[in-house]
Amino acid sequence: MNIPPRWLTIGVFVFSSALNYLDRQLLPALVEPVRAEYGWSYEDFGKVLSYFAIVYSFAAPLMGMLIDRIGLNAGVTVAVGGWSLATVWTGFSSGARELVASRLLLGWMQGGGIPASGKAISTYLEPSERALGNALSNIGISIGLITAPPLAAYMAPLYGWRSAFLAAGALGFVWIPLWWFAARRAPVQAAAVAAPRAPIGDLLRSVPFWGIVAATVLAMTVYSLWTNFTTIYFVKALGMDHVRANRSVAWIPALLGGFGGLAGGAVSLRMIRAGMKASDARRRAALLGAVLIALTTGLVPMSNSPIGAALLISVSYFCASAVSVNLYALPIDIFGPGRAAFNVAALTCAFGLMNFFFLPWVGRIIDKQGFGPVCSITAGVPLLGIGLLHLTKER
Repeated sequence: MNIPPRWLTIGVFVFSSALNYLDRQLLPALVEPVRAEYGWSYEDFGKVLSYFAIVYSFAAPLMGMLIDRIGLNAGVTVAVGGWSLATVWTGFSSGARELVASRLLLGWMQGGGIPASGKAISTYLEPSERALGNALSNIGISIGLITAPPLAAYMAPLYGWRSAFLAAGALGFVWIPLWWFAARRAPVQAAAVAAPRAPIGDLLRSVPFWGIVAATVLAMTVYSLWTNFTTIYFVKALGMDHVRANRSVAWIPALLGGFGGLAGGAVSLRMIRAGMKASDARRRAALLGAVLIALTTGLVPMSNSPIGAALLISVSYFCASAVSVNLYALPIDIFGPGRAAFNVAALTCAFGLMNFFFLPWVGRIIDKQGFGPVCSITAGVPLLGIGLLHLTKER
């Protein structure tokens, strides 16, 4: 099979998304030994995640502008090198404050990860392929999510929880030369080279731009829930030991749910090839995903078995991934590739700000009432977000 060079290059870039989320998700996977060492409640853990989120949200637009200015290759080298260094620092941290400081650096550098992915997709792929490109990036994210629990389960009992961070951080320094090798071998899309960079002020005055931002804030709550609290769900709701949960079931939602990105990208691509305007196809595919989220997420606490809960979480995560890939393709469809990194960074910023408020709330509710209220409330929020997306569409 002859795979076009642009897809091979995107395939290499997908591994940066995997490393992004592997480094990020090790802390949720190792939350129990970290909590035991530092005496944290789940609300305390949620606050630590929120500190990461607020730095991540403010860093994303700045990193996006940096990537647009200095170019993809230099920008992604700064981002991946920086977050790999932060992950290694987490492994060497000697106390809670130092651990939090390393997560703040991680948040700043990972603010460039998703914008760089958007830049790569707009640089190498044709316009109709962008949602599928985002889907592959989501698969990379899923690989990171899948890998974190078993890596934590293997490393922590043998070498201590810090060893997992050291191993994961080292991988980023291997990826950087691999990317430079691959990037020299794929043709750049002519439209990406010639694309003008729209004034940021024009973007910030655009109603559709803010509609996409608002939709991201609301629609990605379910995605955030399962990427941060899946292991905790099996520990808190079903009474499993964290090592057993990580080994047996915590990785299943990331594995099965990650295919939702491919499904969401394929649905919108089929609509586009049938003659629908790209932005309309993205909105319609996102609406379908939000409806399915509303129908499934509230059912998760009703399952008393780990496998049953894992499958329900997988469906919810699958639908959230389908919504995500279309939301992140929309600003490039509407505003073009010239500001691709900044446009995607704006959504990353919105996602981070949402997490700053959302994650401590989730931790507080889990401490007091468990997962039932969390799942019931978040089930309908993405549908509200996609409703706003349709109300603010371009004329």
